[in-house]
Amino acid sequence: MYSNKKMGRLAGLLFLILAVTGIFAEFFVRQKLYVPNDPIATTQNVVENQWLFRLGFVSDLVMSTMFFFYAYILFLLFKPVSKNISLFLLLCVIISVAMFCQNALNQFSALELMVNNSYSSAFAPEQLQVLSMFFQNIHTKGYFINQIFYGLYLFPLGYMIIKSGLAPKIIGVFLILGCIGDLIDFVVFFLYPNMQSVFLENITVPADIGEISLCLWFLIMGARNQKTV
Repeated sequence: MYSNKKMGRLAGLLFLILAVTGIFAEFFVRQKLYVPNDPIATTQNVVENQWLFRLGFVSDLVMSTMFFFYAYILFLLFKPVSKNISLFLLLCVIISVAMFCQNALNQFSALELMVNNSYSSAFAPEQLQVLSMFFQNIHTKGYFINQIFYGLYLFPLGYMIIKSGLAPKIIGVFLILGCIGDLIDFVVFFLYPNMQSVFLENITVPADIGEISLCLWFLIMGARNQKTV
């Protein structure tokens, strides 16, 4: 049997890998290649940077795979604390990972349309560009839908941290706030797409603070001894 400290450090390492791959895919690939409301520039960037685009796609899948294993380690770690709540956490992540991987096909379709000769011979270049942009926009919307279960996993995690003492309670508070923020972000995105405010732009920050803090705590300190709920 692994000790809590070793299990905690393994969880921290897995989250670090998923964070690095996710940040790379989002900020060094998508945001570099995607030009809002400009299908010509966007598709040109995708075609001219195919290897980078594919690398970002693979990085996303690595991230989702690490997320699954991270959740499984959390399940094992928190199972003595509360079997039902830890199982709920794991189920939320499994659903989130499945949705994320399926949605990733929308992103890859944007490239497939532009480089597969079967499509280029059937559609005009302008049509292909618009279709490619369409799939990238659908990918973005799918990402926000995925926030339902990604946000929901934060609540049981935060609750069990507060109750068990595996990590500082303040981290649990940030995770619960992060759950609320992610769900609000999802609702606002679809119901009020034109609403803008500093508050809404930063509503997912508590989730980032909570998850990064937990990752660092696990990596450095490991998990404390547990108390049952």
